[in-house]
Amino acid sequence: MEPGESSNAYRRVLLKISGEALMGPGSHGIDSSTIESVCAQVAEIAGMGVRVGVVVGAGNIFRGLSSSARGMDRVTADQMGMLATVINSLALVDTLNRIGAPATVLSAVAVESFVERYSVAAARRYLDEGRIVVLAAGTGNPFFTTDTAASLRAMELDAGLMVKATNVEGVFSADPRRDPKARFMPRLTFREMLEKQLGVMDATAVSLLEQVDLPLRVVNLNVAGNLKRAVTGEEVGTLITKDK
Repeated sequence: MEPGESSNAYRRVLLKISGEALMGPGSHGIDSSTIESVCAQVAEIAGMGVRVGVVVGAGNIFRGLSSSARGMDRVTADQMGMLATVINSLALVDTLNRIGAPATVLSAVAVESFVERYSVAAARRYLDEGRIVVLAAGTGNPFFTTDTAASLRAMELDAGLMVKATNVEGVFSADPRRDPKARFMPRLTFREMLEKQLGVMDATAVSLLEQVDLPLRVVNLNVAGNLKRAVTGEEVGTLITKDK
């Protein structure tokens, strides 16, 4: 664990938020109360001295893979998904800045009229300044998920922990919303995740984390305080590491 200003907190964390997590009770779009709740938790850990990078998905607006399955060209669909993550990132940064948590968007694709282009150097500089950095447009390439982008950015920015925010308590043996017999799994290895095909993250994203032994914690972001518990090392959600 890498101590920040708070002696029991990780120094640098990469948070992955799905686009669906911003919908709240709705079926699409961005719910204002939900995004404010999410940003309040992010601002809380940033206020502890934790340097926070955020990668957000776009499933609340547009999902490239499902659209390509319906006949759209995959490259075009993924490009639309990347642009949708820029929209979500702008919404997050607007909310963070309004609640007094300085934040900046960096995009992997060129949208200079709205946000700055991503570079490792720029992201590290902003993090060192204490700004929350929201990383938009995935990897900037089609055929890669935002989960993979999150793993890549966590590695590039020297994060000590990656947190995947979900709407369930962690990792289960099956979807707990559909299978009442689904078993909660508080600790796993990356190899177990891959072998059991648990579906929490795609295989490329998991393999990247396994290569560098970067721990992943899966938590329910709908529960206030869970993000703080995750970055201070409490046993919340599911912890995935290279070795148990």
